[in-house]
Amino acid sequence: MEKLKKLSVIVVDDDSMMREMLKYILRSEDYPVIGEASNGQEAISLCARKKPGLVLLDINMPKMDGLQALEEIRKISPVTIVLMVSAAATMDKVREAIEKGADGFVVKPLNPASVLDNIAMSIKRKGKQ
Repeated sequence: MEKLKKLSVIVVDDDSMMREMLKYILRSEDYPVIGEASNGQEAISLCARKKPGLVLLDINMPKMDGLQALEEIRKISPVTIVLMVSAAATMDKVREAIEKGADGFVVKPLNPASVLDNIAMSIKRKGKQ
């Protein structure tokens, strides 16, 4: 059976340990991590340059939060799958993220199987594989 090509990924979180954990989880399933950012402004710049297939985007960050960055990323690359990552997964935040174009939500603390399942479900919903 032919192995499906994995989407390229940008990881965005102001916590360097969280970025490392996400990259480790992604690489365990051969997702190519093509960049990382520590705030929303860096994320927008990276997405404009690299056009990733998937962005894992923290909500609470300095300079520009993930919800503001999400709106800009949607303008730059509407086909990119964006999963929000947050410990503050209140219904209001989830609803706001979905309204602004998020494709899903990953809740901290991270569970590797849950992260990968959320990615797979989002890819399937978007018809990317």
